[in-house]
Amino acid sequence: MRIGLLTEGGYPYLNGDAGLWCDRLVRGLGQHEFDVYALSRSRRQEDEGWVPLPPQVRRVRTGPLWTVEDDGVVLGRRARRRFAEHYDELATALCVPAPDSATPQADRFASALYGLAELASDEGGLPAALRSETAVRALERACRAPGARRAAREARVPELLAVAAQLERALRPLSFDWYEDDGLGAVDLCHAASGGAAALPGLLARHFTGVPLLVTEYGVRLRTHYLASGADDTAPAVRALLAAFHGGLAAEVYRQAACVTPGNAHARRWQERCGADRAKLRTVYPGMDAAPFAEVGEGSQHADNTLTWVGRIEPAKDLVSLLHAFAEVRKAEPGTRLRIVGAPTGAEGAAYLTHCQALATHLFPDEAEGRHAVGENPVSFEETDAFPSPAEAYASGAVIVLSSVVEGFPVGLVEAMLCGRATVSTDVGAVVEVIGGTGLVVPPRNPAALAGACVELLRDPERRERLGAAARARALELFTVEQNIAAFHGIYLDIVSHSPVRRVVLDDTGEPLPFAVPAEAHVPGRWAGRPAHRTPAWAPGPPVRATPVSAREGAR
Repeated sequence: MRIGLLTEGGYPYLNGDAGLWCDRLVRGLGQHEFDVYALSRSRRQEDEGWVPLPPQVRRVRTGPLWTVEDDGVVLGRRARRRFAEHYDELATALCVPAPDSATPQADRFASALYGLAELASDEGGLPAALRSETAVRALERACRAPGARRAAREARVPELLAVAAQLERALRPLSFDWYEDDGLGAVDLCHAASGGAAALPGLLARHFTGVPLLVTEYGVRLRTHYLASGADDTAPAVRALLAAFHGGLAAEVYRQAACVTPGNAHARRWQERCGADRAKLRTVYPGMDAAPFAEVGEGSQHADNTLTWVGRIEPAKDLVSLLHAFAEVRKAEPGTRLRIVGAPTGAEGAAYLTHCQALATHLFPDEAEGRHAVGENPVSFEETDAFPSPAEAYASGAVIVLSSVVEGFPVGLVEAMLCGRATVSTDVGAVVEVIGGTGLVVPPRNPAALAGACVELLRDPERRERLGAAARARALELFTVEQNIAAFHGIYLDIVSHSPVRRVVLDDTGEPLPFAVPAEAHVPGRWAGRPAHRTPAWAPGPPVRATPVSAREGAR
C-alpha cells in the first residue's frame, strides 16, 4: 500500500529520536511505498539535509513553519467576507467557552478550521490573511465578548499580535498544495508521526479526500506545549489562547483519527483526558535496536561496587538527589563508586553540571590510601564519548540508577535492561510500565529511599543477576524494532481493511484490476458483468490507469 508519512521537525531531517524511529519504520516496511510530507522548524534543520532514504520512499515534500511567507494571494471581497466569518468563529471558539445549549466547543473549532481550509483551497493560500488586521480585530472582539475567559479578557494589542502570528504558523499547512489527487489524496493511509502540526495535513486529507488517519505519539504534543509555555515568560493571555488552540486541535485529531497509538500508558492517559476515544487507542512501544547491547547483555564482567547513571545532564534528572543518596550509600558500603555518564544540554544543563560537580566535591572530599598518595573522588563525571559504545557505559556498573523527577518513555532504562543490568529507578512517567517487576522503583526526590534500594542490590549479587536477566528478557519481548514494525504493519492492514476503496484501477485494455488496490481492502460490488468503460457506483472518482510493471521497475 501507499503511506503518507507526516512529520514535524524529524524525518527525513538529520536530528532527533523521532527521525530515527521513522527511518527504522520505513526501512522495516519495504513491502509498502512511502510519501514523506515533512514540516521543518528552522533554516539550520533544512541546511543539515536529509538522512539517506531507502528506495521505498517515493518522494519527499517539505513545508517550512519557521519563515514568514508572503504567498502574494490577495483575497477578493467575497473571500474576505468568508475569511472574516471563519476566523471570527475560530477566535470565539478559543476565547469563549460554549454554553451547554449551544454548539459544542469541538464542533465550533472544527467548523472554523475546515472553513478556513476550504477557503485556502479555493483561493490558493491564507498566510497574508492570517496575519492581517482583520484577524487581529477578530481576536480582539472575541476577547472582549461577554463570557470570554478571564485570561483572554486581559489581552492587549501586543499579545493579540503575538497570538495572530503564532496561529498563522500553526495554520500554515492549510495553504500547502498537498491535498490534491497527486498528493495526499493518492495515498491509502496518512500516518502522522506526532500530534499537533504534523497531524494537521492528515486531518485535511481526511476532510478533502477521505484518507484514513493514524496518529502516533511517543510524547503527547499537547503536554509538550503546556510544559514549554509554562517555562518561559510568555504573557498569560498568549498562553491561554494558544493552549485553547492546541487543545482544540488535539481533540479534533483524536476525534477524526482511525487509530491513535500512544507509546506508553502515561501518554495514553493524557490522550484520554484530551478527548481521545478509548476504543481507538492502541499502545505501541518504541522500538530499539537491541544488537549494540547484545554482547553486554549476554554477560560481561563489571565492578560489583559501582553505581552508574547514564543520560542527558539537566535539572529534570535530579542528580542532586542522586548525590545525596550516594552519600547514604557510602555510609553503608564505604567502597562504592558512582559514575555519572553524559553531557549537559544547553546553557541550563552546563550550569547544572557545574553545580553537581561542586556538590560532589563538597560531599565527598578526595580520598587517598596514604599520607603521600593522590586523592580520588568516588564520584566521577564522564562524557559518553569516553566509552567505545553506549553499551560499555552500562556495562561499567553493577546497578544502573535513574533519579529523574520528569520522564516520558525512559529510553536509557530500556538500554540498561537490554544490557542485562539491575536497575533502581524513580516512579515517574512510564518507568513502572517499562520495568514491570524486573527492577526496584522508589518515589522521586527521596534520597533515603533511593539509597536503600541501591544498598539492597549492592549487597545481593544473586538478586542482581536474576533481575538483570528478567529485565533483558522483558526488553527483548516488548521494546525491539522488530515488534514495533510488526505492530504497525498489522495496524496499517487493519485500518485499510476497514476503509472504502476510493478509486478503480484499469489495465491497458480498460479492464478493471481487482487486485490493483490493497488485497486486504474490502472491495464491495461485483466485477463480473460491468462494462470496462463504466465506473462502479461505489467509486466516486475517475478510474486510474495502472502503471506497467516494467515502468515501475524502471522508475526504481
